Amino acid sequence: MDHVSMFAAPASVTGANIHPTAIVAPGARIAPDASVGPWCSVGADVELQSGARLISHVAIDGHTVIGPEVLVYPFCTIGLPPQDLKYKGEPTETLIGARTQIREHCTIHRGTVTGTGVTRVGADCLLMAVVHVAHDCALGDGVIVANNVVMGGHVTIGDNAVIGGASALHQFVRIGRGAMVGGVSGVEADVVPFATVLGNRAYLSGLNLIGLKRRGVDRAGLHRLRTVFRTLFIGDGSGEVFSDRVARMRAQAEDPLVLELLDFIEAPSRRGLIRHTAKRLDDEEPA
Repeated sequence: MDHVSMFAAPASVTGANIHPTAIVAPGARIAPDASVGPWCSVGADVELQSGARLISHVAIDGHTVIGPEVLVYPFCTIGLPPQDLKYKGEPTETLIGARTQIREHCTIHRGTVTGTGVTRVGADCLLMAVVHVAHDCALGDGVIVANNVVMGGHVTIGDNAVIGGASALHQFVRIGRGAMVGGVSGVEADVVPFATVLGNRAYLSGLNLIGLKRRGVDRAGLHRLRTVFRTLFIGDGSGEVFSDRVARMRAQAEDPLVLELLDFIEAPSRRGLIRHTAKRLDDEEPA
């Protein structure tokens, strides 16, 4: 058998751009305009949607869907079994949203039946090199994860959050929408929406003002959110405990961003909230 025919794709996907050295299992569903580069391996239950591109040396397995125009760089693995000793080969899923970029050496593991059964990365995300997305994690749209970030299982990250390089996210942690985790942070508890956390172990350092401004929040909205944030996490001299401050802010709240913050705080949590702060918050400057 010659070199090219030994590695040829099955007839069901020969309309796609598949390199002769790629191994594509029978049953894989590959869009005609998708691309599978040199030395890639694609399992039987994998779907590559329109415009998806595997550059080279990518391994994809399990019940995995790679969305439209997703770009996967060399030496990534997607949909392989989770690092969970309870996993017994159940047909769980991995879903990658449209236009997401997955850089070199990333690992994204499929879900588990003891979790949601799905590991999900949203649309328009950027996972930089050597990111690990564990089983049952759920990343929203527009999430940026910098180099060498590791996630335990069941981590949830809201839309447009930014995770700094070499950070570690404990299993079951929730990261709220628009939050920012500073580099080399150890995150053991939930990060409320629009906040910035730093350090090992991570503490609240203020609001993510830059991210809020980039997404069009006006000056009045920033001041409303800041007032509530400070009342909740620093206190206003009232002597109320945290739960009472949350209830008081709930009774007064009308702003949708404030309501989103309060909803996150009151939602069920396996890890609790990061509530301790720096001696001086980093958002002191005028909005």
